[in-house]
Amino acid sequence: MPLVTTTEMFKKAYDGGYAIGAFNVNNMEIVQGITEAASELNSPVILQVSAGARKYAKHVYLMKLVEAAIADTAGIPIALHLDHGGDFEICKACIDGGFSSVMIDGSSKSFEENIALTKQVVEYAHAHGVVVEGELGKLAGIEDAVNVKAEDASYTNPAEVEEFVTRTGVDSLAIAIGTSHGAYKFKPGQKPQLRFDILEEVSRRLPGFPIVLHGASSVPQDLVKVINECGGAMPNAIGIPEEMLRQAAGMAVCKINIDSDIRVAMTAAIRKHMLENPSHFDPRQYLTPARAAVKSMVAHKISDVLGSAGKA
Repeated sequence: MPLVTTTEMFKKAYDGGYAIGAFNVNNMEIVQGITEAASELNSPVILQVSAGARKYAKHVYLMKLVEAAIADTAGIPIALHLDHGGDFEICKACIDGGFSSVMIDGSSKSFEENIALTKQVVEYAHAHGVVVEGELGKLAGIEDAVNVKAEDASYTNPAEVEEFVTRTGVDSLAIAIGTSHGAYKFKPGQKPQLRFDILEEVSRRLPGFPIVLHGASSVPQDLVKVINECGGAMPNAIGIPEEMLRQAAGMAVCKINIDSDIRVAMTAAIRKHMLENPSHFDPRQYLTPARAAVKSMVAHKISDVLGSAGKA
């Protein structure tokens, strides 16, 4: 099965009350771990590439890794998505380079500027059979090139969503309801909370329209503990409770982005392996458990959080 767009994925997810996992990829082991888990659980999946990942691994290498993963899986639907495209040029490059979905992130711009930029990308993408995700509202946190201070973050205004979607023609919409990028989403003692009232109002105004949550890693504390006990330093790393994400997946949220949890899982596995095997220097020795950790994390998300197992 070749790469697919997210159109059919999202329709089924919306109607079925589950979400599709959008997992960030950077190298071979991550691609393998994600797609092996999705294949074994018969789940559709979105592989997403940030500008930082594209710079690190190079476009052609990532494309070939994804092509290999498609050939190696059992025909599950796989979409390849650009995460946080910052301008028209990178979106165009990914569309021309074989991606089936792109995100144009104009959330740092004014409402009118965001509409103009998003519409430009949509027109080019749709002419080439590619779907587009836009964003309204501004998430806090740090992830690759995205760096927004907490005081500069803002919730999505539901009163703007209908006009934005109508004027741009976007296929899905990322909104800000309290999630944030990175592994340090909340301060110690701060109660994690998502604005489900905003999500409900957005879905009321956009019935049947797929909504996206960014910054939705949960930062498992058992893995953070492993990292810290094996020489790491991740004090106060806190994520989004998984029960909140499951609740969102049962509503209008059709795509949930997960990146930091994969990084944490890999790092915990590598640190533990190196501590227990100080003589090892072959990358295959420590990347094998790292790949297995990615697979385990993705399988957990698909089965216990997203609800997409068996939906391919």
